Amino acid sequence: MIGDSNSFEPGDFLRVRGPLELKCLLDSTDVTLMHKSISRTFENLRSHVNSESIVLRVQDSPVFIWPNKHVCVTPKEINACTLCEELHKWIQTDEQELAGKRSAKKKGKKNSVARVISLNLMMEITKPGPLPAPIFCRTIQKSHFLSTTLPMDCVVHICSTDTIKDACERLLEALTHQLHEMERETLRHMKGTTLLVPEPFHFLFPEPKGLVTVVYPAGVPDSQLENQRKELHERFELPEDRPYFRRANAYHFPNEPYKDGYLRNPHLALAHPTLDDGKVYLVQGLYSYHHYMQDRMDDNGWGCAYRSLQTICSWFQQQGYVERSVPAHKEIQQALVDVGDKQGSFVGSRQWIGSFEVHAVLNQLLGVTSKILFVSQGSDMPSKGRELANHFLSEGTPVMIGGGVLAHTILGVAWSETTGQIRFLILDPHYTGAEDLQVITEKGWCGWKGPEFWDQTAYYNMCLPQRPKVI
Repeated sequence: MIGDSNSFEPGDFLRVRGPLELKCLLDSTDVTLMHKSISRTFENLRSHVNSESIVLRVQDSPVFIWPNKHVCVTPKEINACTLCEELHKWIQTDEQELAGKRSAKKKGKKNSVARVISLNLMMEITKPGPLPAPIFCRTIQKSHFLSTTLPMDCVVHICSTDTIKDACERLLEALTHQLHEMERETLRHMKGTTLLVPEPFHFLFPEPKGLVTVVYPAGVPDSQLENQRKELHERFELPEDRPYFRRANAYHFPNEPYKDGYLRNPHLALAHPTLDDGKVYLVQGLYSYHHYMQDRMDDNGWGCAYRSLQTICSWFQQQGYVERSVPAHKEIQQALVDVGDKQGSFVGSRQWIGSFEVHAVLNQLLGVTSKILFVSQGSDMPSKGRELANHFLSEGTPVMIGGGVLAHTILGVAWSETTGQIRFLILDPHYTGAEDLQVITEKGWCGWKGPEFWDQTAYYNMCLPQRPKVI
């Protein structure tokens, strides 16, 4: 179930993906005999991966590598002893050009974001030279034919001194290992003559754990894989009160765009404020930025609390606590009707909601409990530094705050216990523009705000969602 982990340091990932066809003829439905046939098929695939037929193509480049032919590489300017980082020069994509421009702007600064060199897994079908005449045989017998496509996906971490030969050795080892893990998961979850396709997922942890690859069977929900996750938590000495190995926790590689179009964690583009003897306490994990006018929904002027709630729901989804999608406005309204908080006419309306409604919806749709923190007037917000700091340390969830006619999301605080100085990291749902990180951060739609940001005389309620104790 587990791939070898690599200690992670600043550098690059080498990631190879591609399909391998699993085709197996079963002459018997006896479980033992079927398992033996499937195991032989996997063994043949491992032999194929370690044969001269395997080819690795560097995506968006003319570079091809035959790792088992003395690490043969084309074009001729590259060879087995070429450093892996030199491959970037041969890759041409819009993302590469944009990254180059960013690097030029930040010349002299060390880039802490790992780059990914993507490779396609391919196999040579024919060999050079004359081909023998085909021979056809016809055999009449009853048998069961299993056929599926294995989605191979292996990653190794490379440093500045690694050559193509070094990396290929590790990649072939990882591919072989992944086939072993896929075989085990296939046999473990096989139902009769039906195969569940094994799917690899990558999880990134701080050193020394590094990158860990786990194989899960497709179609089996996370709720039925708790025993496997418990084994993983024990092996990697992880606490058993929060998820680390659910599918939603899988590492998102830097070169992969998010398909839903939402920005993730825009606050990471901001510099932290400097306070005398101050510390910064931040939201933990991933969330999506939800704001006015998204999803073809005109909620300008009334939907800010709905959007803050959606941001919170996205956090629970992307940390693996829930598998349901982020609720739309009507789903939120229907949930409030279902719990008896609103009348049926509320669904489809443009009525505001507040922190109590956010608390009720989180409980109804996600099974998440929340604490409500009261602030009698905005001028008292600085006095809540300790409580907010403790929340981000222990729970790490986004906080919804409502006061007057406005709602915002608090993502963190910078707070000095000795001086009382405080800054609030605010994600503003009132933004109506495109998903432009530069505009959002430079114009303060996501930014650090001082105590004057709050209406000094308004009454505020904060909804502090609590983490469920699950794995």
